[in-house]
Amino acid sequence: MEISDQLRCVFSADVEQQDNSYLIEVPEQEIRLGDLQQGEAYRVAVLPCPSNEEANDIDTDTDTKAEPERERGRSKPPVEEGEERSVEIEDIGEQGDGITRVERGFVLIVPDTEQGERVVVEIADVRENVAFAEVVERVSYYE
Repeated sequence: MEISDQLRCVFSADVEQQDNSYLIEVPEQEIRLGDLQQGEAYRVAVLPCPSNEEANDIDTDTDTKAEPERERGRSKPPVEEGEERSVEIEDIGEQGDGITRVERGFVLIVPDTEQGERVVVEIADVRENVAFAEVVERVSYYE
């Protein structure tokens, strides 16, 4: 599957029935972070989530491990442990950590940062849908 450079955000949601239609709720943070604007129209792609049973089959099937990630229906995180990135902190999470996004809306959590701060980070821990990073250098706004 090819992912457009125009992708604004990625999130998981359940489809719920309401009267004679179905709803997918957009998380508030997607609006608050400015990725989406209330009242605007967007194209929406709906992809199935594998069931737990299917996910276990994928993880334990040795033949499937040789296939590229994108062909198995799961995309690899766009960051790797040890990688350094220059980022701007977009928001502060409930725990007080800085939050920013990189390719495909992938979330990086960076402790000890402030909203709007520009930093160079080293990726410390990568998970399926989020990564944690440590500040290596604080960058002046004018650099």
